[in-house]
Amino acid sequence: MAESSGSVQAVKVWREAALRCRKLRSNLRQLSLSSAGDQRLSLPDNISQVQILDLANNSLRELPDGLDASLTNLRALILRRNRLCRLPAPVCALDQLAELDLAHNCLAQLPGELGRLQRLKKLCLSHNKLQQLPPQIAALLCLEELDISFNELGQLPPTFGQLQRLRTLDLDHNRLSCFPQQILRLGELEELDFSGNKIDALPQEILQLRSMKILWLSGLRLSDLPETFCQLTALESLMLDNNRLRSLPQSFGLLEKLKMINLSSNLFEDFPSALLGLCSLEELYLSRNRLSVIPQKIGNMSRLATLWLDNNRVRYLPDSIVSLCHLEELVLQGNQIAILPDSFGQLSKVSLWKIKDNPLIQPPYEVCMKGIPYIAAYQKELALSQPALKPRLKLVLLGPKDAGKTSLRQCLVGSKLSSPAVQSKGIEVTQWVADAENNLTFIVYDLAGDANYEPIQPFFLSPGALYVLVVSLRAYAPRRFYQQVGYYLHLLGARVPHGVVCVVGAHVDECSEREVEEKCLDIHQQIAVQEKRDVECMQALAGQVDGALGQGRGLDLRAASPHAPFYGVCEKNLRRKKAQLQYLLNHRLQILSPVIGVSCCRGRPAGIGRLKDKLLSVAEHRQIFPNLHRVLPRSWQRLEELHYRPQRLWLSWWDSARLGLQAGLTEDRLQSALSYLHESGKLLYFEDSPPLRECVFHNLTGLIDILNVFFQRDASLLLHKLLAGADVDELRAAQLQHFVEGFLLHGLLPLHVIRLLLKPHINTQQDLHLILQLLEKMGLSYCLNKPKTTPLNGAAVWFKFPSYVKNEVPHAEAWINGFNLSGQPIAVEQLQVEYSFPFLFPPGLFARYSVQINSHIVQRSDGKYQIFAYRGKVPVVISHKPSQSCLQADTLSIASHATLPNIWTAWQAIIPLVEELNVLLQEWPGLYFSVHVLCSKCLKRGSSNPHAFPGELLTQSRPEGVTEIICPKNGSERVDVALIYPPTPTVISPCC
Repeated sequence: MAESSGSVQAVKVWREAALRCRKLRSNLRQLSLSSAGDQRLSLPDNISQVQILDLANNSLRELPDGLDASLTNLRALILRRNRLCRLPAPVCALDQLAELDLAHNCLAQLPGELGRLQRLKKLCLSHNKLQQLPPQIAALLCLEELDISFNELGQLPPTFGQLQRLRTLDLDHNRLSCFPQQILRLGELEELDFSGNKIDALPQEILQLRSMKILWLSGLRLSDLPETFCQLTALESLMLDNNRLRSLPQSFGLLEKLKMINLSSNLFEDFPSALLGLCSLEELYLSRNRLSVIPQKIGNMSRLATLWLDNNRVRYLPDSIVSLCHLEELVLQGNQIAILPDSFGQLSKVSLWKIKDNPLIQPPYEVCMKGIPYIAAYQKELALSQPALKPRLKLVLLGPKDAGKTSLRQCLVGSKLSSPAVQSKGIEVTQWVADAENNLTFIVYDLAGDANYEPIQPFFLSPGALYVLVVSLRAYAPRRFYQQVGYYLHLLGARVPHGVVCVVGAHVDECSEREVEEKCLDIHQQIAVQEKRDVECMQALAGQVDGALGQGRGLDLRAASPHAPFYGVCEKNLRRKKAQLQYLLNHRLQILSPVIGVSCCRGRPAGIGRLKDKLLSVAEHRQIFPNLHRVLPRSWQRLEELHYRPQRLWLSWWDSARLGLQAGLTEDRLQSALSYLHESGKLLYFEDSPPLRECVFHNLTGLIDILNVFFQRDASLLLHKLLAGADVDELRAAQLQHFVEGFLLHGLLPLHVIRLLLKPHINTQQDLHLILQLLEKMGLSYCLNKPKTTPLNGAAVWFKFPSYVKNEVPHAEAWINGFNLSGQPIAVEQLQVEYSFPFLFPPGLFARYSVQINSHIVQRSDGKYQIFAYRGKVPVVISHKPSQSCLQADTLSIASHATLPNIWTAWQAIIPLVEELNVLLQEWPGLYFSVHVLCSKCLKRGSSNPHAFPGELLTQSRPEGVTEIICPKNGSERVDVALIYPPTPTVISPCC
């Protein structure tokens, strides 16, 4: 989902730049003081010459002695982020002050003596508890900037309009129920932020604010604008998001100086035609409305650099959009766009591009997601060759072991049924021409149900496929619902949200009719119960986020106490979390009903015809599978066909280029075609990987056979492969058996044994080298002792397959040295970031993560659920704790330790590991997980339930002026902020 309109990039940059400019002071003599611990703050003796005094972030309840009228040189006094409940009297005696900052205190009222500060130009009172302003504020005749945002003001004093020099006024997030008439008398006002109040109309007299350049009216209840609004002809930036607008006034085009307008989150059904005449407009935000048509005349908005139209109902874009040659940001996600205009690739300046969640067929979804240059290459190729339509759909059969998947596949494709005793050989791929008349072909993937294959199963679960979940009705029992059905639905929901699933009950010939009916009904009911429970959980979490966002005092309230929900989490991160939860709620699995019962018994199969009809009707539904009808350049389709001749395991770039020439593709046009074939799962081409980008892995069946070799976990089969076709003596056989046993227990294999295992599949040393590089790229194995040169004395090169590690216990000496995890703390502090997975822990995640972090760590020692290692000289431990019951979540934690002065080294050790995990988790867009930073004090005490600070804090800067935070689990303990916030915020959000 696009960022909230309140944080629109261009406006934010503008405001931040403006605020920085206002804070720039001439070379005045400045003094900043901070209290040490509980000591009372005192002023130095030689303070009389100070012109700027900064006492912010000191938790002051009263001012230090010596701050009085004798400070005749003082021009600016900064008292923000203290605990002042009243304005100290000495402040009102400082009549030379030009700037006074009292933001983020606890002020409930202001004294009339404030009016004595008649030279004041800038006054900041934001984030207090003010319910009214004193009438004497009108005496501040030099005031130019006033910030009274985030208070509790219900009205302004009648004298407020006398502030005739006021240029900037921030009144946002108060309790004003009507637009104050006093503001209309401020003729010099250039910037006004009135957002977050509760008014439903603007006065006709708004036209009196003729100097207004920047106007913020976000989050009000406006249903229309008065016609007189259009006389604010000096306006340059206008924020009207989160209102109830359906149209704009007819004369809105008079606002000829307008450069930015935000109309997101309103009720527009038609594109506001009044905008089309605003030739100076550079930024237009219309996200989250109800637009269905974008007018052809949008091409006249020649200066437009930013256009956000996400989450509307747009079906197509006008051809004229390609004439917006200055466009840099184009956000179109969450619409109903199937075809992009010809020459769309001309928008070469677009750097921010979002198009997901559209039923794209031309260009195909995979091309569009790669960006504008790839769209340009596709459209260029389409112009050079005839378009081709070849409907092919991926059909994935999955389910528990012995469910009947292989027999079902054989029945569907019409091949000879194997013996019931013969199980799948792992992962198998077959083509099934389901509808010869319409040339509809299914590529059928039969995924083994054996737990050994769990680490590689997710690689075959991709968007745009049709999934068949097979459950054996013979073996099904209600108490086993989750193991046989529920788990697989969670797996698919996490990996391919909004995927289409058909549930098939196999072995109906081995059950009575009544038993089949009862079991199918129970599966149907339990699916509904699980889905209802999951949705209610997501809604409850979304409600908690809404509650935090709805608090009028925002971050102030969340930062006031660690007991508050989402302690310290900024509004941007809360909105991001809300968007994540909303995405999960909007992209539930599409589970077809009812459960279809089938029998694959030899000679008398049952229900297969009905299943085929169901699969065909669903596949041909354009709204469910728009990609089935995607249009490709004929040269791309020809290239795919030429690559689908797998005599070899892989092709060099030049071999692929020669095939490209046969397809009519010159070398400069080949890359885009290969990129599409990779994204659509037709072959593997890693253009971003230096070791692999010179190769094209076109023989996917051969690669799957190699994966099956490593994940069968059958000692006799592995040994048979090693001994096959060779004259091996007893000593050598015993040695090979030892290697097999070590592999199945510790995941270790030497290079020469891997070569023997893959002997039927590879021909050259280069084949072997590339396969090992590919396994590392996929996160399945890594080299333990990668040699920089040829190994001396024939030393063995070893490879580790983390998913095979069983009983090995990692050595803990490095971690425990000088620190007892279960005993009393010594001189070190522990950092621990914990990921919690309440619904599903992705299969193979810990093993793949183990491979991904190998380049970051040294001296590692691996166990089944733990890794001890070093980052440089700093110890780290990575732990996976599987859930022990359905009420407990799986957790994965990353921890390190150091003394408090050196805690930055521990952060440097774990942050790269955190970011690697975040990247892996992006492969699971439908997975819900949470991240926390565990309380160091609780960990020191050996608490089994330490307090968990929100993981969103990892992406935020440390709070200004705060050094310690109270642990809610033990109110007497204070935790240093350096143990909660990293020195530098992480780049990738853990909860995005």
